[in-house]
Amino acid sequence: MSDESVAGGDGVLPMFPLGAVLLPGEEIPLQVFEPRYLDMIEHCVASPDRLRFGVVLIARGHEVGGGDERTGVGTVARITSCRPVSGGRLHVGCVGEHRIAVDEWLPDDPYPRARVRVWPDEPAEVEPADLDALTDQITALTDLAEGLTRDRGVARLHIPDWDDVAGEPGDRAFALARELPLGPLDRLRVLSAPDAAHRVRALTEGLADAVASLRFRLGRPD
Repeated sequence: MSDESVAGGDGVLPMFPLGAVLLPGEEIPLQVFEPRYLDMIEHCVASPDRLRFGVVLIARGHEVGGGDERTGVGTVARITSCRPVSGGRLHVGCVGEHRIAVDEWLPDDPYPRARVRVWPDEPAEVEPADLDALTDQITALTDLAEGLTRDRGVARLHIPDWDDVAGEPGDRAFALARELPLGPLDRLRVLSAPDAAHRVRALTEGLADAVASLRFRLGRPD
């Protein structure tokens, strides 16, 4: 897939840094109110050929006002809906498409832009042992989540496993990451994994963090 399929002929794409990680295949609603991003969305929806922008995680700083530190990997977001709401805001529905790498940040004039390229997965085989480790963490998370529901009335979590999702291994890992309770940095590690094998390992490590957190909440150290 060429860079021109997600950006202009020069590979430049409007960018929306957020305090969250957008994964391929994931839907995200945005409340847009800052003038520069209102201008960006107006630019994007002006033509069917411009309905895309890049989303990257803000590593440090704030979403409003600029001066943030941005990660160099993100996801193309395609606009699926756009409607005005009160206070001059826009409600924008988006879905994540392809992973991108940022080669160069351009001046934020009139809104953030970057020169990007599509970043496909490198070839790799997922080892059975890595899938077993992932399954073990999903099983542990499921057991702990059921304990939270039973003992504390917490809403039941939807926790899929590897066999519940379809597609190539890299896409399946993305599908699990979209559904499982991972923090932004763990989601970034999943997004940044160069191939399916590393993505499964990153997902397993992120789930280990979630399992440890739930064990602490339940007072179950092991």
